Amino acid sequence: MITPEQITQLQSRHAELSEKLSQSDILSDQNTYARISKEYRALDDIIQAIEKQQELHVALTEARAIIAEKDDDDFVALAKAEEETLLQALKATEDKINEYINPADPYDKKNIIMEIRAGAGGDEAALFAGELFRMYTLYSESRGWRVILISSNQTGIGGFKEIIFSVEGDNVYRYLKYEGGVHRVQRVPETEKSGRVHTSTVTVAVLPEAEDVDVKIEPKDIRVDTYCSSGAGGQSVNTTYSAVRVTHIPTGIVVTCQDERSQQSNRERALTVLRSRILDEQLQKASQERASHRKQMVGTGDRAEKIRTYNFPQDRITDHRIKESWHSISDSMNGAITPIIFALQAADAQLKSSENKSE
Repeated sequence: MITPEQITQLQSRHAELSEKLSQSDILSDQNTYARISKEYRALDDIIQAIEKQQELHVALTEARAIIAEKDDDDFVALAKAEEETLLQALKATEDKINEYINPADPYDKKNIIMEIRAGAGGDEAALFAGELFRMYTLYSESRGWRVILISSNQTGIGGFKEIIFSVEGDNVYRYLKYEGGVHRVQRVPETEKSGRVHTSTVTVAVLPEAEDVDVKIEPKDIRVDTYCSSGAGGQSVNTTYSAVRVTHIPTGIVVTCQDERSQQSNRERALTVLRSRILDEQLQKASQERASHRKQMVGTGDRAEKIRTYNFPQDRITDHRIKESWHSISDSMNGAITPIIFALQAADAQLKSSENKSE
């Protein structure tokens, strides 16, 4: 069922697009105008459906009031017939709204494994990787989700070369699956005395958490190595062999985990990540077979392979997939990324709807 918050977001986005369509620079750009017009029409259609849903609820309440009074048998019979018609119309309308808000995806309800890695940019990229981890943690906490650290490789200045964690809660994958890709940051590093803007990249992978029923791993197909955990800079943090490296022989996928003190706990978490990576690999392959134009979730970390840019000097975040921008980076970095996620969900729903109509 659609929530009041979602209705408000839809109406806000609808009004925003309506304003854009009246701007001269949009009117003069045919491609941009066509894209915005298309999204506007889709939103207009769904808002009309929401208004119809509300009208049907009012009519249904009135019909049921007549039935409850039982004063006139003929009126009651007509009201009962009206009630059945209204219920059918209401179901069709609600199905339409729910499909738009919650497009069908068998993995939407799953927890996720998120992997954040520093790409181009050295220490600055590692610092931004840590800031993205904080952003996703704060967003998850705002939704009542649980964030669990699985593995990390921290730098001496407080950033991360790599950090892997899980997020558990309701419909986590539905909201965070669009975050996978290369995130580019443009800003003046604290260590830059000349005030020159640097560009760095961080890669983010979002994997639906796989269970045994999704991916079966045979003991003979894995090799488990143990070693001493190490901290930032490579120094040993304990003298026991609690860190675990799991290699999946058939695929060559390697997962390491050292943040838990228990070897068994590290092994279990490593296997959870391994199952999720294997599942993601299978999903990627199946998706590429269905649509060869689909880009991979994670690239090499090169600046050119970006899905989003965080431009601090201009206080602007731009998602290049939907060519939309938002301001107030500080709010977003503090976890307020709902408008971005909602816009991506709406664009994805629109794309799927267009593909279904063309088939």
